Amino acid sequence: MVSRVIPVDEFDLVIFGGTGDLARRKILPGLFRRFLSGQMPAGSRIIGAARSELEGDGYRQMIADAVAEFGGEESRNKKGLEAFLKQLEYVAIDARGEGGWSDLAAIVRQDVVQAFYFSVAPSLFGDLAERLHTNKIANAQSRIVVEKPFGRDLETARELNQTLAAHFDESQIYRIDHYLGKETVQNLMAVRFGNVLFEPLWNNHYVDHIQITVAETVGVGGRGAYYDKSGAMRDMVQNHLMQLLCLIAMEPPGQFEADAVRDEKLKVIRALQSIDHHHIVRGQYDAGPDGPSYREDAENPRSFTESFIAMRCHIANWRWAGVPFYLRTGKRMKARSSEIAVVFKDLGHTIFEGDEARHRNILAIRLQPNEGIDLQVTIKEPGPGGMRLIDVPLDMTFADALGDGAEDVTDAYERLIMDVIRGNQTLFMRGDEVEAAWAWTDPLINSWEARNDVPKHYDAGSAGPEDAMMLLHRDGRKWREIKG
Repeated sequence: MVSRVIPVDEFDLVIFGGTGDLARRKILPGLFRRFLSGQMPAGSRIIGAARSELEGDGYRQMIADAVAEFGGEESRNKKGLEAFLKQLEYVAIDARGEGGWSDLAAIVRQDVVQAFYFSVAPSLFGDLAERLHTNKIANAQSRIVVEKPFGRDLETARELNQTLAAHFDESQIYRIDHYLGKETVQNLMAVRFGNVLFEPLWNNHYVDHIQITVAETVGVGGRGAYYDKSGAMRDMVQNHLMQLLCLIAMEPPGQFEADAVRDEKLKVIRALQSIDHHHIVRGQYDAGPDGPSYREDAENPRSFTESFIAMRCHIANWRWAGVPFYLRTGKRMKARSSEIAVVFKDLGHTIFEGDEARHRNILAIRLQPNEGIDLQVTIKEPGPGGMRLIDVPLDMTFADALGDGAEDVTDAYERLIMDVIRGNQTLFMRGDEVEAAWAWTDPLINSWEARNDVPKHYDAGSAGPEDAMMLLHRDGRKWREIKG
């Protein structure tokens, strides 16, 4: 199976923070792959903009090194890389001053698609937005891409939205969450809304509960100081897990169009009930053979910030009344794994007896690693001697199902940047969506901070604190095993 590549219109993409880690690791290597695929028109240009005093050749060499390090197999295409580098420009710029803006204005064209990627700290968003207009670089069709964090609470999120809205219309603002660019996340919508098999079962009559897990094996490492002011709730739940929850729980939109999809996601967030503190478990990893403890990584021996969180959520609407959604995410866990599991109810009546009756259908969507989808079904175990039932997966692992085409599955950043150029906001968060998520999140954070709640300790390389296991055991359920 070969994926179909649809070229985009000619564009100028300005990457503020063009020498930064994200640009070198993800954005530029991803754009190089899109270039090799034929999706980038030959006349398009990528313009790096940062404080560093570099010449164009120096920047191109920096990106060549980055592609060699992070670009995968495609980086061996020397001829392709040479052609790609010719489309790169660089401008040394002062985000809060006047330096470099006239140079940028002279380069950026007005007769092609304009996109400005703010790969910088949110504190610079306002300065960049203002200077793009003051120097008459941006126009009414320009698009800006902003990275999380979109504030650290409702108040700062509103301030950030107001800052951007002072210079750009909401239709021009693309709040990027790379989780939504993952192929399997989008396949979730295809599975739900493209198959008559699932949508009739996607409700509280047939679904027992839903689990969403994002587990990481790495600690906070060099991000310790930043992470200690954030924690798993702000860093992961408020954005990544919230978006996965919305896609799982939302009503079918009237059409597959940006605002129609985002309207339905917003309804889910607004229907989320508040959570009793007994249904939230926070944790910190201890030191292990592979690294120091969270408090050592954060350089804060009295830190109360969580590196792990698990919770039970409920959505107050007709479709999901009574169905618990269990969310968990953590650092330094036993395996790197992101998964959504829809666990269906037991049969209302079974003709089988004893242990043979205890089987459930589970639809598991694997986001990483080994992206794919499998449906656990019950069959008879082969062989004579009675009716012995076993659970087996109907497996669609992308690498197996797509064959050579699996190598063509685009990285999340590649897909999302191309969507920016197309003007498609379906996979990007809207301002009211961000604010609604913080409006739900803030009271939970304020509650545990008011109680001086101390996170539970858990072993590095484990599945999290024991209290998280009990969160489901009390309900007669158990977490799915975290597998790499």
